[in-house]
Amino acid sequence: MLRRSTLSVLLLGLTLFLFGPACEASSLGLTVHVVPLDSDGGQTVRAHFSAIAPSPCPDLSGLCAVGEDCLVHPTSIPFNGTKPSPGWCVRQWQKTIPSDYNASISLGSNTELYVAVKAGPKVRANSGKLNNPAFVALPPPLRARVNCPHHFHLSVKDLDGDKVQCRFARPDQGECLNCTQHSFIELDEEKCMLTFTGNAPAGQYFIYLMAEDLIPVPKTRLNTDNPPLSSVPVHLSLTVEESASSCTAEPVATGETPKEDSTLFVLPYQQVKFDVSFMSQLESVSELAVVGPPELYRIGFKSVGPLSTMTMAWVRSENKLARLLPICFAANTNSLQSEPRCVWLYQREMRTLPAGTELKCEKTEMTLVLPVASLSNINLDELQLNSPTCPVTYNNTHLTARISLTGCGTKTVHSGSELVYTNTLQSVRPYTMVSRQPSLVLPLACRIPGSQVKGPQYKINMPTETETFGEVSFWIEFHFPGEGPLGRFTRIPRLRSVYMPPERVRREVESPSERNSTFTSSTNNTSASGDVGSRIQQLDLHVMSNCSVDRAELMVSNCIESETEDFAETSSILQQGCAASNNTLEVITTQSTAKIYRLDLSTQETKGSTMYVQCTVNLCISTMPSQKCPDLCTRSVNHRMLVNSVFTKTYTIRSGPVSLVVTTAAPQTTVNTDTTTTATSTVTSSTASVANESAAQSTTTSHAPQQASSMAAGVILTTISIFLQNIFLY
Repeated sequence: MLRRSTLSVLLLGLTLFLFGPACEASSLGLTVHVVPLDSDGGQTVRAHFSAIAPSPCPDLSGLCAVGEDCLVHPTSIPFNGTKPSPGWCVRQWQKTIPSDYNASISLGSNTELYVAVKAGPKVRANSGKLNNPAFVALPPPLRARVNCPHHFHLSVKDLDGDKVQCRFARPDQGECLNCTQHSFIELDEEKCMLTFTGNAPAGQYFIYLMAEDLIPVPKTRLNTDNPPLSSVPVHLSLTVEESASSCTAEPVATGETPKEDSTLFVLPYQQVKFDVSFMSQLESVSELAVVGPPELYRIGFKSVGPLSTMTMAWVRSENKLARLLPICFAANTNSLQSEPRCVWLYQREMRTLPAGTELKCEKTEMTLVLPVASLSNINLDELQLNSPTCPVTYNNTHLTARISLTGCGTKTVHSGSELVYTNTLQSVRPYTMVSRQPSLVLPLACRIPGSQVKGPQYKINMPTETETFGEVSFWIEFHFPGEGPLGRFTRIPRLRSVYMPPERVRREVESPSERNSTFTSSTNNTSASGDVGSRIQQLDLHVMSNCSVDRAELMVSNCIESETEDFAETSSILQQGCAASNNTLEVITTQSTAKIYRLDLSTQETKGSTMYVQCTVNLCISTMPSQKCPDLCTRSVNHRMLVNSVFTKTYTIRSGPVSLVVTTAAPQTTVNTDTTTTATSTVTSSTASVANESAAQSTTTSHAPQQASSMAAGVILTTISIFLQNIFLY
């Protein structure tokens, strides 16, 4: 009886365990970079962990026990993202562990990791040094779409030059727990390439891999006796989402974005900086998701229409990080993700400076004294600083250089709270010279504590949007062709096509005469001045701003229309700055803070008598007087214009109801109707009577033609993101 009761309790507990709600979530990604320690012959290793945890971000207080060689990497610039929902963040730490290691690690109370490392000490025959396991870059959480096959390339490096391959983790070898292989995930082990076949329902899936390094052998030789030197874990997540868009519509890296797997070499206290840019024709990029080393600066994110860009920078200060540091990034839109791309930072190893070397840091300069005896086989005449205008002198015993902190090519970077002045003494040879003689690269740095730093060079306050553009407002108006405050541009218009067909081939701007002959002739049709109740055939959509700053330009990224005020069902008028169909043309004006689009309503999908319109807008000022802000719908888009421009926030503005039928007989002369003005506490815009109703929230007087009541109120709804100019690092 007791045995039966005990068995019942065990079965009940097992049932609750199997079918009860999970209290711990899997990580969304994990890599471990392993560095063998020479102090004990590689019996222990320093493991550098990078893990992606779902939001809310977990606490790391329990990772390091008292007395352990363990370090958690706090960062003032955390890595996080919003896609996939509910978001994620990166946690990084390092710990000395046995070379063969298996453990479960808890990140906070919600995320559990199982880690298996096989890096038993192996001395390489070719160098006599301990073998270095492979490095695998950790991408942001991966996203794909149902029925859309996709390849995911894993970026791998090996300090010893070994061949790196990837395989699925094996539970029978203690490499993972509950790690089911998915039939819709394929793996090319030789290339470390994952393939999602597309044959999976929407959901979140976890992939457990092991990366191994092998001694390279000729391809003609069978690899039957070439066991891996080590194995390190790689955990990935794949979120599969429903989508109705094309399988080839993902954002694409463009411009000066570094190439995949490229390596950037970094000297002590050197700053490396690069821009990443993406083109997304279908949806605007909402975020650039990044996973990288601690204190990686990510500044100046801008997303306007199809264009997006961001600058990344990293300063090598004194650190205990691995020599190889990956930076992986991907562009996320609401339903799409670009191909993840990774670049690598390589921290160059530096030799110990010879005895007698001195570097004195003074208020205005640093002075270097270097024994000549330590520079054997170095041609001293080839040595120069960042700027050749500052001399380097030497005699039989010492080399001396006096280096100005504000000249000689000296650069200023931030390292934590310190301000660091850097320069480099190096051998410089003519490009045409090929020499087998050794060369010298000697980085120099003077570190100034933040408490001692004074002056504007340490901290630069960026102007606010109001300081740059003034108090801005935006609004939407509708007018018949030839009418309204900009009627001089629409009466005999110069029109250009801004339609981009599905094959993404952008059209050239057509000549005004050609367009006028085919479209302008209809501006005086009967619907513009016809019988009450007749359907309007053409309307001009005006998107306007009150900004009066010179060289400020209005940019309209997207416009949608709906038959209902809640925009439950919509159709596009503009997408990423381009017309969604060839029934919309742009009216060319000389007013930079207004955009006019001529709508052919005879082919409009809206079947009712009323429509509502919503647009997303920015103001832009080019920082170069010789340039203009980027044109979002041209054959070639220059991302450099995006980098060299200042933007407001992105605003969403919405019209009131717009009548699609003539509601009032046309008068003999134009009659202007003034509406009342009402102050509001938020950014507001002009309004007018629409469909015989008064639209509130107005700060200016507006005018609309009575015969159609076709001008609508614009109300700023939301702020999407801030695009003020780049924040300087120093």
